This record gives sequence, C-alpha cells and structure tokens, in this order.
Amino acid sequence: MKLEAKRRRDFQHFDAISTRWMDNDVYGHVNNVIYYSWFDTVVNQFLVMNGALDIEHSPVIGLVIETQCNYFAPVAFPDRISAGVCVAKLGNSSVHYEVGIFRQDEDVASAQGHFVHVYVDRATRKPSAIPANIRILLSSIQRPPT
Repeated sequence: MKLEAKRRRDFQHFDAISTRWMDNDVYGHVNNVIYYSWFDTVVNQFLVMNGALDIEHSPVIGLVIETQCNYFAPVAFPDRISAGVCVAKLGNSSVHYEVGIFRQDEDVASAQGHFVHVYVDRATRKPSAIPANIRILLSSIQRPPT
C-alpha cells in the first residue's frame, strides 16, 4: 500500500518554522534529523504558548516514546515551512500526534509522521493521567473521527 501525503486540511494547528543554513546536508536538502526537531518544536510550542506546559515546573511532563517520519519532497534552506499538527488519539496518559511539514505555501506535505508523548510524574517518571487543562487543549486539535 502506497502512503499518500496529507494536505493542510488534515491538520488543526500550524506554526511557521524557519529553515537555517545549517539544516542542509551535503546532498543539498534538509537532513532527516531536522524533521524530528520540527515535530518536537510544533508540539511543544503549541503546549507552551497555550499555557498548558511550564517546561521547568509542571509536575506532569510528556516524554517522547515514539516518532516516525515519511518523506515525499525535499525541503532546503532558505525554504519557508509550516508544521501542522493534530491529535490522532488521546489516551489516559498518552497522546498520539500527527505532524505534517509543508514547504512554502504548498497544500501537500513534503513530509509527515507521528509523535507520541506519554505523560509522567516529573519526579518519579511513572505514568500519570494527562492533566485536565492539557486534555482540554489537546481535544481542541483532535482530528474528527472518520
């Protein structure tokens, strides 16, 4: 089964992220590891900017337990990109995000993947229920059921 690139309409929240000269590799395009950084950025920026996560003091934090990315078209500095995110599944202590990377103003993703957070107690690192304020925020970008 061939995986198809998603479109902007498949995501509920977007952030603009600048490519940097150092993101390009010797092959003339953004290196694959940078995409994972963009995934992390769009998810955590959404949480921080909406007051759901205090990086230094929140008693419950999300740890990444899984990421995956598929690439469809190259991105290179100085492209402008936007990263789209939605919640595909919201569990008791985990959230499965889907992320799309869009080059310039294109409608079709250049890359897409997923990112899974498991929420844990900051001190003990034992799984914890997603706090109510975070759950409400995550629900606001949850993909409608199909």
